[in-house]
Amino acid sequence: MEIVTKPLPPRKERLGLMTIIPSNVVCPRCFSKVLHRFGKDKYGFQKYQCKHCKRQFAPDNPTDNSRVKRKYPDCPVCGKATFLHHDYTYYSNFRCVDKKCNHSFRVPKLINVDPPSSELKPQAFSFKGMRHPLYIVLCALNYYFCGNSTTRKVAQTLYMVHQIKVSHVTISKWIKRFAPVFKKIATERLSDVNLCDSDEWHFDETYIKIAGKDYYLWLAFDAETRLVLDFHLSPNRNSDSAYSLLANCRRNFGQPQSAVVSDRYYAYQHPASLFFPKTEHIRVEDFDDLINNNVLEAFNGQFKAWYKPKRGFNSFESANRLIATYIFFYNFVRPHSSLNGLTPAQVAGVKYSDKEQLFWLLVA
Repeated sequence: MEIVTKPLPPRKERLGLMTIIPSNVVCPRCFSKVLHRFGKDKYGFQKYQCKHCKRQFAPDNPTDNSRVKRKYPDCPVCGKATFLHHDYTYYSNFRCVDKKCNHSFRVPKLINVDPPSSELKPQAFSFKGMRHPLYIVLCALNYYFCGNSTTRKVAQTLYMVHQIKVSHVTISKWIKRFAPVFKKIATERLSDVNLCDSDEWHFDETYIKIAGKDYYLWLAFDAETRLVLDFHLSPNRNSDSAYSLLANCRRNFGQPQSAVVSDRYYAYQHPASLFFPKTEHIRVEDFDDLINNNVLEAFNGQFKAWYKPKRGFNSFESANRLIATYIFFYNFVRPHSSLNGLTPAQVAGVKYSDKEQLFWLLVA
């Protein structure tokens, strides 16, 4: 019986059939698919070599270095590898390895940004040793923060209205003692608030006197709810302070829907583009512009009216605590006529009863 055998294809065709590269195999360095087989590695896995960058790799080998996760983030445009172009204190700049793409982007380093002064250190709190009832303490704090009064005037008011003698020094101690408590309440109540739907966040700075020296109060403000998002007290008017304020706002509240608004001071430019990349940064030139900083300037006016009777602060620590408590009363206690008698916290979505509003120290 005669055996019929098929003739072999030409040598070039046979080599072509043997060197078919799977479609899912790409070069881990340049992502090219123009490869050829390059023997086997010492474990018997098929090796390939890129014809462009000459990289050798074995994709089936789990211990191959090419399968290790990249050190730097992928390019958000083309998905290829990146390299560190510049490394700064608060962010790193990466660039795509593909010359055609050549996309450059920044990644913030939040761990290097100092927290703002508003992050008060938690302290153990107790009513032990207090000689006066709680409602007297709350009345004194309301007189002090909701009215433009000094501790001496508050002591006079308590004696005239409630027939209770309290030293102005004692009232000053109450104010400083309860500041971390109010800060804790504000942090817990605002933790679930979603302000990403707000149109604009405003940033500005103003100066105050502490022990006869100029200090700068940096403020973040939500235009829709009139909520003071955060503050930072600093002796310097530089970009480091702006980084601290804007980074903490991004960490706690995300980013607004439309824009962040500031004046034309250069310190806001880099932090705004770094922490709010999907939001437009509007730099106000004039008070008559269509979008301006008037809402925050109005708050600055109210704060200065409360601050001027004090004639400055004695120390940085006391100033920081007083400002933190003033902002708490502004956000949670004092009703606003422009908000139909509600507080900014209530407009932002924080729910609390009138009883809680009167007895914040009891619910702390």
